[in-house]
Amino acid sequence: MRALSFGAVADSYDRFRPDYPRAVYDTVADYAGQTPRTALEIGAGTGKATRLFADHGIEITATEPDEAMLDKLRATAAPTVTAVRSAFEDLRPERTYALVYVAAALHWTRPEGRWPRVAALLEPGGVFAALGGPFRLADAEVAAAVHAARAPYLDSDEVLPPDGTPEGAPMQWPGTELQACDLFEDVRQVHVERRLALSADEYVGYLRTVSAYLQLPEAVRTRAFGAIARVLPETVAINADITVHLARRRAAA
Repeated sequence: MRALSFGAVADSYDRFRPDYPRAVYDTVADYAGQTPRTALEIGAGTGKATRLFADHGIEITATEPDEAMLDKLRATAAPTVTAVRSAFEDLRPERTYALVYVAAALHWTRPEGRWPRVAALLEPGGVFAALGGPFRLADAEVAAAVHAARAPYLDSDEVLPPDGTPEGAPMQWPGTELQACDLFEDVRQVHVERRLALSADEYVGYLRTVSAYLQLPEAVRTRAFGAIARVLPETVAINADITVHLARRRAAA
């Protein structure tokens, strides 16, 4: 199962996945009108987004189904963070939160009942935030060379929007689903620019944490990474902009 494939590369995930910029927190806090007192994180992984929000004193319940990923999170977690091993679908709303957020993991949750579950975890008027976006080579020639090198092993390494929303549409997923759900209101989509410069080794290190490659047999995966590494320049420019989707739980939900 792709959603549970990351534990085997937890160390690489924590090392090579980029941190979230302060602008992401500012976007969420500005929408909320204040720093939320409490938050629940869905699919916290090794704590990349957890650390961003914990730095502002938020009491966070960070949930993650993979124990190896949680071990990395616990190693750096602030005292205000409680790590809980659980899939989103197994959570029970024993309490509600001012903020429920998810970073690059919402597409791994089951669509059936997704939004009622989120709403049940939120205080009336509470904020939901989803962070995500593609991680793409900025140079067209390098991107074409990498595509050609990867093609014998893997056609694409991206995760497509679950609802089929085309890229470039005014509202992207999951904003499309939030707009259609009567449990939420004031749906917004905010773009946060993030540009990175990685070494070739760092870029391949990032690819080693991508689920599409993790599904390949080890020998095939090794050949794919070798082929990609041979066409990379010394420094790799990346467009890793973040789209933040925001919504409020309706008071009467």
